[in-house]
Amino acid sequence: MPELRCISCDSRFSDQEILYTCPSCDGLLEVHYGEAEIEEKLDIDEMKSLDLGVWKYRPFLPCDERVSIAEGATPLYEADRLAEWVGVDELYIKNEGGNPTGSFKDRGMTVGVSKALEMGLTKVGCASTGNTSAALSIYGAKAGIDAIVLLPAGKVAMGKVAQALMHGANVISIKDNFDRALELVREACNEKDIYLLNSINPIRLEGQKTIGYEAIEQLGWEVPDRIFLPVGNAGNISAIHKGLTEWKEHDIIPKLPKMCGIQSEGSKPFVEAIKNNKKKIAPEGEPETLATAIRIGNPVNGPKALNAVYDTGGTAESVTDQEIVEAQKKLARLEGIGVEPASASSVAGLKKLVEQGEVQPDEKTVCVTTGHLLKDSEEIIEVCTPPTEVEPDLQTVLNHI
Repeated sequence: MPELRCISCDSRFSDQEILYTCPSCDGLLEVHYGEAEIEEKLDIDEMKSLDLGVWKYRPFLPCDERVSIAEGATPLYEADRLAEWVGVDELYIKNEGGNPTGSFKDRGMTVGVSKALEMGLTKVGCASTGNTSAALSIYGAKAGIDAIVLLPAGKVAMGKVAQALMHGANVISIKDNFDRALELVREACNEKDIYLLNSINPIRLEGQKTIGYEAIEQLGWEVPDRIFLPVGNAGNISAIHKGLTEWKEHDIIPKLPKMCGIQSEGSKPFVEAIKNNKKKIAPEGEPETLATAIRIGNPVNGPKALNAVYDTGGTAESVTDQEIVEAQKKLARLEGIGVEPASASSVAGLKKLVEQGEVQPDEKTVCVTTGHLLKDSEEIIEVCTPPTEVEPDLQTVLNHI
């Protein structure tokens, strides 16, 4: 059976215990698999023959499939025109907006909610900047269990709130920021026997690591030089690094890509830690950015994310909201890929690092875009020229073409 292992003190626990941090030292937990257990389940030729999707990587997941909505199998686009704008020879976009709810969070929720069912639990909960709440609500509905969501009032795009409401979640808005919402939901989960499915839960991150698995498979089993990701709570960068480390240990891949995390200038505690070679992240009290999905001042997976960058020789950078919007528009207008603002930060960060000489033009790079354009339609209206309203006659229309 898999076990939970503390990354700080190496204490070990059964994966059937409902734990999110180490009871001994409050350190973060990771799921670990026995080498013999993986080898017994792993048939690489069979795995390669299966269609893309989260559950094809079952030997590297902590439970069996119990609730699924065809998550994963998201497209990897070769972005030639965007590569020219960025300044690199070879650029790929792994577009997680192709998931059922329009974000990467579905990968974690199919595993997290499946684990909840395995343990006989009937309630799941989260705090969210939007995408987590949408995914939790939909997978909770599919599983027939209750979903409880805490949101920072006025700080979540309405498209994401709408998803949670439509799928029957108990949505509670608090008059504070995401970090406070996470504190409260953790306390509420302990009081009310609710299974917490924020990314502090190591089970959820096991689903998210399959982003890296799919990208490498879609590249013909070649490892890119770098993977760029937006960083909010720092779950994705941590999860992908962990998953690819497992593949390297089992000789499925020969090396690890350099992991590169991007944040907004208004919300960059992770970047500050990397730039100053710190081992801990100093939280920001009032994070602010139009990229609401990464408006997080105290990333709970910070220690794992720092390790991902340091272990692979990667880097981190921050970009302005204006740079994010520019990259968002270029993705749409050069490649036809519509993403929410946080997603575009990965491309904006890559461009900035190329200009700085940190990334060389001949490095093969994958940028992960984490959520669909329609997740934040209000932002689109704010940053794009509105439609031109004219009289309904042909000549007037022709004059505006």
